[in-house]
Amino acid sequence: MKLCPCGYYNHPTKECVCAPGMVSKYLNKISGPLLDRIDIHLEVVPVPFKKLSDQTPTETSSVIRERVIKAREIQSQRFSKSDGVFCNAQMSSKMIRQYVDLDEVSNSLLKNAMEKTCSSGYAESLQPLVLICNQHFLAKDL
Repeated sequence: MKLCPCGYYNHPTKECVCAPGMVSKYLNKISGPLLDRIDIHLEVVPVPFKKLSDQTPTETSSVIRERVIKAREIQSQRFSKSDGVFCNAQMSSKMIRQYVDLDEVSNSLLKNAMEKTCSSGYAESLQPLVLICNQHFLAKDL
């Protein structure tokens, strides 16, 4: 999603030509209830053409498949004693609190993100972190 009409708001190399009021008006077109349903908000900078056209080999499907299988095994072990829960998306608020232990810096970061996005629930905000943590631990194991 563009952050302003010209598309260059917060761009690393090009300057936004929109007036500050125009940017606010543009961003306010997106409804709050819609934004509340989005778990993670990220600003993504454009990828340079050189990187897009790079011919360096990437991960094969089989490597990615192995990572997915390992993530599913972790979830299977985690939820082996839970009835009807097989993956992170099915976790209750209580389970999220059980499995996600935030340090002070992470808690502060989450608090700031919730205040900026007007998020409605602490536990619901933690759920995407479970996925991110799984990826972090998988990267260490592989």
